[in-house]
Amino acid sequence: MRSVIVFLSVFVLAHCKVNSESFSAVVNKDVQRQLDLSSAVVKITNEITMENTGKGAVKSYIFAIEDEFHGALASISASTKSGDDGTQLATKSVSVEGTVGHFYEISLPKPVASGKTAEITVTAYFSHVLVPFPAEVKQAEKQLVKYSGNLYFYSPYATSSQTSVVSLSSATVESYTKTKPSTKSDSTITYGPFETVKDAFEYADLTIHYENNTPFLAVTSMVRVIEVSHWGNIAVEETYNIRHTGAKLKGSFSRYDYQRQQSTFGSVKSFKTVLPASAADVYYRDEIGNISTSNMKEMDDAVELELRPRFPLFGGWKTHYVIGYNVPSYQYLWTDGGNDFSLKMPFVDHIFDNQVVDDMTVKIILPEGSDVKDIKVPFEFQRDTDEAQYTYLDTIGRPVIVLSKKNLVDHHIQDFALRYSFNKLTLLREPLMVVGFFYLIFLFVIIYVRLDFSISRDEAAESKLKVASYIESVQSVLDRRSALYQAYDDAVNKYKASKDLSAYQAQRKKVDADHTELTAQLSSFQSQLKSEGADAAVEKLVEIQAMDGVYKDSVRASFTLAEKLLAGKMTKDAYVSQEELAATKRADLLNKMENYASQL
Repeated sequence: MRSVIVFLSVFVLAHCKVNSESFSAVVNKDVQRQLDLSSAVVKITNEITMENTGKGAVKSYIFAIEDEFHGALASISASTKSGDDGTQLATKSVSVEGTVGHFYEISLPKPVASGKTAEITVTAYFSHVLVPFPAEVKQAEKQLVKYSGNLYFYSPYATSSQTSVVSLSSATVESYTKTKPSTKSDSTITYGPFETVKDAFEYADLTIHYENNTPFLAVTSMVRVIEVSHWGNIAVEETYNIRHTGAKLKGSFSRYDYQRQQSTFGSVKSFKTVLPASAADVYYRDEIGNISTSNMKEMDDAVELELRPRFPLFGGWKTHYVIGYNVPSYQYLWTDGGNDFSLKMPFVDHIFDNQVVDDMTVKIILPEGSDVKDIKVPFEFQRDTDEAQYTYLDTIGRPVIVLSKKNLVDHHIQDFALRYSFNKLTLLREPLMVVGFFYLIFLFVIIYVRLDFSISRDEAAESKLKVASYIESVQSVLDRRSALYQAYDDAVNKYKASKDLSAYQAQRKKVDADHTELTAQLSSFQSQLKSEGADAAVEKLVEIQAMDGVYKDSVRASFTLAEKLLAGKMTKDAYVSQEELAATKRADLLNKMENYASQL
């Protein structure tokens, strides 16, 4: 099927006068391809020496990508040289009628005259190209992946000589295409030079099956919120949904084996995120709350944040978390002295090495009253419908600019530029609103304290209010004491795991002290309720106190059982049987106490 497609594309080019003339005027004199397969992101660097064999000057170069790889293309760039010292060349997607593939027109820095050559470097990044093979591995097994691509340089021009160098992450290679000439040395496979393959749109299957234990992390969705304040601060909050796209975990997960193993292969314990050097008030949380397993290192040019999820990530596993921080606005916000402002910040920042972001949304929240003029991003993006956000003292809402893009990699860590206008006098509106609000409150209080609206004292109503206040306080104390019940169970469980009696006694002593204090408070409230004649509430409270004593006795019994089990005086089956009965009893007591507390 592929040979038919390539034949049709060449056939159409030969019968399309404009295209055939323009393509036949250029020859790829030499192509050096570097295929970097050492991470989850495939980077292909093409160093091309083109020659103008036509009569007129050539102003642009057409670069082609196969149909099956274009969907995985994350970024493409061109320069006059490889590395950071080259001049970047303008690249735009173009359509070539009647051809197969996707084409990009690269504007040359100067026209190439007839018989002359020019050197350009085209770099393309592809995501989700490497396929785990096998798709599932056990916890201790290494991860193998398969790469399928084109052995030759896919181009609408004829190619005189070409060489492909494949860099792998490991020297362990299960199999690879052995087309001659080819050599393998450690983790590098070299194909070519090919000097007999000269036709346009050449294609031959290239398959490499090798070991790759690098983290195959992908951000499936991400929302980056940038809130601009003209009071000197820019708040950034990023919400991530991350998934491990490597080989899925086969079988169950063993925490014991995981901690015992020296190497975890494809799993991810932690990863490093780089924040701006001026980042402050950094937080890292998920749905449960703040995640303390993080380590922040402040350096001269950045803040390195090592993030450790609550659990290691294996293939198919995912996690969700939020990172937030503040940066000073003077580093990213510029003004001409009037009411025009320019915001320059990264569209996406460094999340982890060799990052892949499948779907990203950037929300830029501007001060209320701002008027957006234009926005520039150094790559293709989509601007969605603007939104409005209302916060404290807002009247018409703050404008929210919503941008989105799919399939981002490290190469997309580039700044966007947003220009907008904002009347500086508007900054005085909110302080004046606060001053006016407090003025009205003080005026109301002055008038209110000078008026007496009371008719007579209602002692019954006062008593009801007192009873309601006491009951609310009792329920609050009961909630706090209920939290201690779990602490009792945790102390016993920890003692069974560590067999550390002194640690258990210390923890038990602290919990008993808190319990005694809360019980004393309940007794005090019980006396106050009785003095107000709330007999029904007092009876319920007495029942709760009695059940609390039974619950503590059950906890002591559980500790005695644990001592017997650890001393070998009781079999494990007997312990489990008795402990299940005790746990069921405590659960029933806890439910009854909660029901009585709700009936107060």
